[in-house]
Amino acid sequence: MVCVKHPKPEVDIRNFRLNKLCTPEYRHFLWLLFWLVYLVRYRILESLTPAVGYTVIHCALDDHIPFCEWFLIFYASWYVAIVGMHLYTAIFDVDTCKRYTKYLVIAMSISTITILLFPTCQELRPEAFPRDNFLTKVMGFIYTVDDNCGVFPSEHVIGAFAVLAAAMHCKSIRSPWTRAAIGVLVMLIALSTVFVKQHSVLDGLGALPVCAVAYYFSFTRKRSAS
Repeated sequence: MVCVKHPKPEVDIRNFRLNKLCTPEYRHFLWLLFWLVYLVRYRILESLTPAVGYTVIHCALDDHIPFCEWFLIFYASWYVAIVGMHLYTAIFDVDTCKRYTKYLVIAMSISTITILLFPTCQELRPEAFPRDNFLTKVMGFIYTVDDNCGVFPSEHVIGAFAVLAAAMHCKSIRSPWTRAAIGVLVMLIALSTVFVKQHSVLDGLGALPVCAVAYYFSFTRKRSAS
C-alpha cells in the first residue's frame, strides 16, 4: 500500500472566524477580495465600451485555426484553476498567495489601462456553429453575455500564466508530475482562447509581456524567511 504524503497547511481554517479576519494569521485572506474588485472592474469596463473607434485584432494565423467547441472545457477550467490556486495557496503557502495576488493586481491593472487607452475588438466568432451539441449551446450563451470588445491583451492567458507561476513557486507543490500537469493545463487554457474564437493569436502574444512584468515584480524576490 502506497502512503501518500499530504502537504501540511500553514493556516488552520478550522479556527477561522470573521472577527479574526484582521489577525496576523488570517489577514492574508483579505487578498481574496481581489475577485470582488475584478468582477466590478469587468462590468465597469463593459459599460465604458465606446460606440466607435475600435481596432480590430486579427492576423493571418487566426484564419487557419478552426473553431473547436471541445476547447470550451479548457476555456472554462480557467475559472476553477485561477480561483482554486488562490484558495489553495491561502491555506498551504501564504507567501505564494501574496505574490500570486500581487501578480494578478499588476497584470490586470496593466490590462485595464490598455483596454481603456486602446479599445479593441475581434470579429472571429462563427456566424453559425459547424455542429449542434451541448458545448456549442454553452458557447453560444457565452457569446451573448461576453461581448467581443476589450480583447487585447488576453486576460485568460494572463490568468493562466499566473497559475503556473504560483504552482512553480508554491513550496507544497513539489511533485514534478503535478507541476507538469498544471503546465499542460495552462497551455491548453491559452490555446483554448483561439479555438473557441474568443481571442486572436495577437491577444495571447500581447499578454506575454504583461505576464513578464507582473512576474518580475511579484515572484523574482526571494521568499521571506517567515
